[in-house]
Amino acid sequence: MPAPSVPPPSVSDPAVRVLSADETWEMLRRHELGRLAFHLSDEVHLVPVNYGVDHQDRVVFRTAEGDKLLGVRFDADVAFEIDELDGFRARSVVLRGRARVLKGDEAEAADRLPRRPWVPGMREEVVAVTVDELSGREFVLRPPTLRE
Repeated sequence: MPAPSVPPPSVSDPAVRVLSADETWEMLRRHELGRLAFHLSDEVHLVPVNYGVDHQDRVVFRTAEGDKLLGVRFDADVAFEIDELDGFRARSVVLRGRARVLKGDEAEAADRLPRRPWVPGMREEVVAVTVDELSGREFVLRPPTLRE
């Protein structure tokens, strides 16, 4: 399977840096909460999910019956985003890919990833997002200014 595409550095502004593929994957592995965007009917939905990255470089999360599961079953094309703010730097990772519900041994293996749900409850389905496009950026933030 070909590696997901990472856009070449094209930003000339020194306040913006394109993260390398390794930096981008490391950031994805370090975090546990992201935002999943998906289509359902004629609407775009954006929801937080607790996730992990498996050994196949897929974003994996559990979900219960509901909008998320319906969305990925009817239209597998999704987007996923994480970000972080650290003093005067901000980083963002955005990916696009295809989601599918895992079954059997594949679901069991993916379900071993550490995740810390925010809300208790049963989430029976395991979903994996295979990454097609991946990009990461780092932004140097200016100090806040007061407007007069």
